[in-house]
Amino acid sequence: MAPNPRKKQGRREKPEFEQKLLNLARVTRVVKGGRRFRFRATLVIGNRKGRVGVGVAKGSDVSDAIQKAFNDAKKNMVSIELAGSTIPHDISAKLGSAKVLLKPAREGQGVIAGGAVRAVVDLLGVKDIVSKSLGASNQLNVARVTVKALLMLKAPRVATPKETKPTPEVIETV
Repeated sequence: MAPNPRKKQGRREKPEFEQKLLNLARVTRVVKGGRRFRFRATLVIGNRKGRVGVGVAKGSDVSDAIQKAFNDAKKNMVSIELAGSTIPHDISAKLGSAKVLLKPAREGQGVIAGGAVRAVVDLLGVKDIVSKSLGASNQLNVARVTVKALLMLKAPRVATPKETKPTPEVIETV
């Protein structure tokens, strides 16, 4: 009997992006006959190598909502240039009433962040950062403002050896 080409042999491949579910809510719509329930999923995806995305979607069941949110996050994927294991400089951003403050940390300090900020920077690949979320506590808005702040970062400077300028020769006249 020939092997089925649809079945994969051996180990499963590692997925392209890791995902973290930020929020899963049951939302209700009231209609004439009663209530209609749906699910809203907020998801963060990233490859831990400088790419991250935030997605939100509704579906009739949990797995449908998560799949739609994954596709939405893939569409909203951004690339961020990091300075080693941290960000290049301090940054602050505001979106609606959600504010976030991100600061680089020395190596080995770890991720000092809460909730949605931690999920975004962790899946981005940042190992050392200090952050503070101010204003709104809505996880979706905090995740979106974190991505906005990361997009505002300037490219890190690369340390290059100092170039020596040629010294002008002194011409002596006799």
